[in-house]
Amino acid sequence: MNPTPTPGGRALLAAWLICGVLDINAAFTSAYLVAGRSPLWVLRAVASAVLGKASFDYGAWAPALGLGMHFFVAFNAAAVFWLLSRKFPACCAMPSRPDALWPGRLPVHELRHDSVLLLVPQPLPGYAAELGARSFAWPQFGIHLTCVGLSISLAVRRWSR
Repeated sequence: MNPTPTPGGRALLAAWLICGVLDINAAFTSAYLVAGRSPLWVLRAVASAVLGKASFDYGAWAPALGLGMHFFVAFNAAAVFWLLSRKFPACCAMPSRPDALWPGRLPVHELRHDSVLLLVPQPLPGYAAELGARSFAWPQFGIHLTCVGLSISLAVRRWSR
């Protein structure tokens, strides 16, 4: 058994971790700047997709569940992009160019956004009012284009060689 990961494995691991770390930190920062919310509150809000409002009543394991869920979604976004990049090499041709939105970043943003919305039975009143406002939609779009789509596409491009 060879312990050295394949180029595809390295690319997927790097894309997953870089995307997950950048995106959760952007979520922490934007939640604090927009609504004064703590990172634990953000993680509980993520866990509320499964637990509902009860995620704010449980102990420390609710934020841990939220963090795990966040990285699960980040892994799936990285895996989908990596698989698409194998079929369509143009996905990694020039991922930092603005006109390269189609091959990588825009579909990844839409996939993450729509899949998360499908998981949440109904938005939490405080979360929707504070972080889901229309004025916050464009910053979220920019965060996901850069912290998710761009980070995944650059990581896959770099470590797939």
